[in-house]
Amino acid sequence: MTATEIKSKTMSWLDERLPVTAIQEFLSHKTVPVHSATKWFYFGGITLFLFGIQIVTGLLLMLYYRPTVAESFDSVRFIVTRVQFGWLIRSIHSWSANLLIFVAFVHMFSVAFTHAYRRPRELTWLTGISLLGLMLAFGFSGYLLPWNQISYFATKVGTDVAASTPIVGEGIARFLRGGDDVGGATLTRFFAFHVILLPMLAGGLVALHLLMVQKSGMSIPPGIPESGVRHMKFFPNFFLREVMVWYGALVVLGALAAIFPWELGEKADPFASAPKGIRPEWYFLATFYTLKLIPSHVWIFEGELLGLLGFGVLAAGWALLPFWGQNRAGEARTRIVTGAGVALVSYLVTFTILGYYK
Repeated sequence: MTATEIKSKTMSWLDERLPVTAIQEFLSHKTVPVHSATKWFYFGGITLFLFGIQIVTGLLLMLYYRPTVAESFDSVRFIVTRVQFGWLIRSIHSWSANLLIFVAFVHMFSVAFTHAYRRPRELTWLTGISLLGLMLAFGFSGYLLPWNQISYFATKVGTDVAASTPIVGEGIARFLRGGDDVGGATLTRFFAFHVILLPMLAGGLVALHLLMVQKSGMSIPPGIPESGVRHMKFFPNFFLREVMVWYGALVVLGALAAIFPWELGEKADPFASAPKGIRPEWYFLATFYTLKLIPSHVWIFEGELLGLLGFGVLAAGWALLPFWGQNRAGEARTRIVTGAGVALVSYLVTFTILGYYK
């Protein structure tokens, strides 16, 4: 039997049990519009690639990690010092988490500035915003797991901020901590969130987001006539370009992990004083620094409470972008949305830098 016959029989066997022909048909007809904003499409693929890196490296770390107060720090130290290439896997996991959030923000703003949220892609935008929120939750829950001084006190600050939420704040804080303060129950809960609950939610949302992207296709920005836009085949043309971009992201990730290994720090001591200059990870710095600037009381209201309400309104307004960023005909309100996007990017960049240095 020749190789061609073996391949033919194998494909026939698979096609009888799986939708192989349907997938081949879909890939052969799927195209990508080529225009001045096509390069921004790659950031969605990079986000998905880095999410895959997180899954693989996270599973490897779980082979040795022990989520208890007595053992968590020592288990991470064992990974870093004793397990072969353990330091590299941990560094890749930590760096890829930060790059994932950064690229997800870039992807979100690229969608806003190219006005790809327009009808019928409103739900695609909402699932994407939900995924960004889950990525931030991954970052917050994973930050505590090494159980070092910085992560312990940063989590304490973060849960204290959550406790300031009107009406439900105390309940949310107690739910996150598993008690009145950050301790062993908090570590166990954050581990469960990080490796079970959040991955389940993220997996479902990623599948739904990709399904909606496939259904609606990739958008063409307003101002570019559709008649003058050429299309390239998704497979293999665009897909191979995407793979080359993934290689580039992998090179950057590998260089960061090898040249700047992620530090472990000192084991958390709940009875010690908080380290000087304690602050959250960079993706929470703008929020953190803004809350620091707000006076303790504004008229008859608590300053922190007003800040949290403001952030809630801002987040809700941005999430609802497709509903105020286009008119009833589905045409983008380009000036309003672009202005709002520029203002939001300027705020995030400026206050993140200020929060880091002050």
